[in-house]
Amino acid sequence: MDLRDLDLRDIEIFLMLSAELHFGRTAERLHLSQARVSQVIGKLERRIGGKLFERSSRTVTLTPIGRRLRDDLQTNYRDLRASLGRAARSARYGDAGILRLGITSSNLGNVRPLLNTFQSQHPHCTVHIEHVHFGNPFGALRGDDIDALVSWLPIEEPDLVVGPTLYEEPFMLLVGADHPLAQRESASYEDLADYGVFGVPPSDPVNLPPDYWTAAAVPYFTPSGRPILRTAHAANFQDLILLVAAGKAITPVHAHAARYYSRPDVTYIPMPDVPPARWALIWRRSAETDLIRDLAAAAILTGDNLQIPDAEEEAADHSVAWAGSRGSTP
Repeated sequence: MDLRDLDLRDIEIFLMLSAELHFGRTAERLHLSQARVSQVIGKLERRIGGKLFERSSRTVTLTPIGRRLRDDLQTNYRDLRASLGRAARSARYGDAGILRLGITSSNLGNVRPLLNTFQSQHPHCTVHIEHVHFGNPFGALRGDDIDALVSWLPIEEPDLVVGPTLYEEPFMLLVGADHPLAQRESASYEDLADYGVFGVPPSDPVNLPPDYWTAAAVPYFTPSGRPILRTAHAANFQDLILLVAAGKAITPVHAHAARYYSRPDVTYIPMPDVPPARWALIWRRSAETDLIRDLAAAAILTGDNLQIPDAEEEAADHSVAWAGSRGSTP
């Protein structure tokens, strides 16, 4: 089949219907009529010579041919949009360019040496910083909303490159001020089995973070093998801390949360026996640019200057707050 005369809108309609499996919702999301969606799918099916979707009065499902076409088109379409986006940004910002950096935390301070080094090498490059929700940590990268991401490890995604490690930081246990553990001087993962912790709400299974990634912060079992149950759900830190204050659950958090989210109705307890979290620079393999490579090189240069914060210092220093456009995280 020759798809060279298909326009991007036709491909977008097919991919949206592949995700929604509903003609009405697809039309609504793309601001089209259902007739237009049906017309495009019919055109594709005639060109291919086979059905892409099985339709009934109640359901729409992909055929094997449709699944194969979806898989073939998804990556190419995403890369094409990313290329067009980079060209548009180059036209707008000139040769100096723009770098969009997402951070899965509120801790801009530990990334500041990297940003300073990079900006000294690219003084005319515009750098945009955005928070990224822990409920969908890689969606912004894959959707070309950001160019690179600072996130905790491990990350084991074939389409993502794990660059230099930037810094480490300890964990603390976040509990309500009147929680039985609130007066403790320290806590451990074993304490989590006695109380409920948080999970990510399963409302969007396509974009759920991988289990191995969330378990790096909040494990599913204690070191002795006892299960750690998810009894509450939150997709961002603002919701999470409110539920902790209300006594719904407790949770380990990265130590910088004590600095940026101090409240009288919650307490942060050091977890000295828990290995520190490692934060690294991540980017999409198929969207690597000279600016991203230069950012990674700057990270290597500044790596020795990115200090591991002390948990007690984090708990005592609440003077800085920072909020971003995509939510914030522990």
